[in-house]
Amino acid sequence: MKLRDALSGAIPRLTANKVPSPRMNAELLLMFTLNCDRAYLFAHSERELTAEEESRYDAALAERSRGVPAQYITGHQEFWGMDLIVSPAVLIPRPETEHVIETVLELHPKSSALRIADVGTGSGCIALALAKELPQAEIHATDISSAALEIARANTARHQLERSIHFHQTDLLEGLSGRFDIVVSNPPYVGELEEDAVQLEVRKFEPRAAVFAGPTGTEVIERLIPQAYRGLRPDGWLVMEISGTIAEEVGKLLEGWRNVQIKPDLQSIPRVVRAQTPRT
Repeated sequence: MKLRDALSGAIPRLTANKVPSPRMNAELLLMFTLNCDRAYLFAHSERELTAEEESRYDAALAERSRGVPAQYITGHQEFWGMDLIVSPAVLIPRPETEHVIETVLELHPKSSALRIADVGTGSGCIALALAKELPQAEIHATDISSAALEIARANTARHQLERSIHFHQTDLLEGLSGRFDIVVSNPPYVGELEEDAVQLEVRKFEPRAAVFAGPTGTEVIERLIPQAYRGLRPDGWLVMEISGTIAEEVGKLLEGWRNVQIKPDLQSIPRVVRAQTPRT
């Protein structure tokens, strides 16, 4: 089978299975199969695929057709200009989470030697992006999942940031010593009551504990806020990713904190909340 025929056959197959952006997915999975870039696909459209390549491409298309996210098939996702390893053990990093990084960088100059806690690190995307932008920072990344921490450590080694990031298997900030300048988190914030509104592939394939917080969506944040209050230095900052569904309730949970601000994403959806510790 020629490369162009494999690609043209994949698009209607993905379309029939209601896979969004079928052409993009067909190209992405073929690039993964052939270990090439998009330019190669169009420069070598007459190339004959080997039987093994055809078989691998067919298997990847079958997985995507049943809803498996492309990132779990390829094992990769880009975040903040870095290629990260991902697996079903971790939430897939999303562009919206880059607003968290932007918020932290707005609060502190890049030259600052900060002590930062990344709570619920997952793939390590937030910790790695901050280590990249704030090379003098000391970053402590926590996760309750040993499988997630394994992925985060692999990403840290891949990007040679082991000296900047220290990992802890724990629930939120429990057991961490010392005070932090910043506590940052992309916590679970979806309520189980709104599960039907969540994309099917997220519900089926991404780690449930990283998506759903409890019935209302604020349960993890309700526990994190007092822990952050105790763990932050005076004038320290808490920065969290949230959704529009819980923005009002999160604002109430932060009553008494200073300089509370909820920032929207590019779709004008409330996405990041920042708050400074109260003065005693």
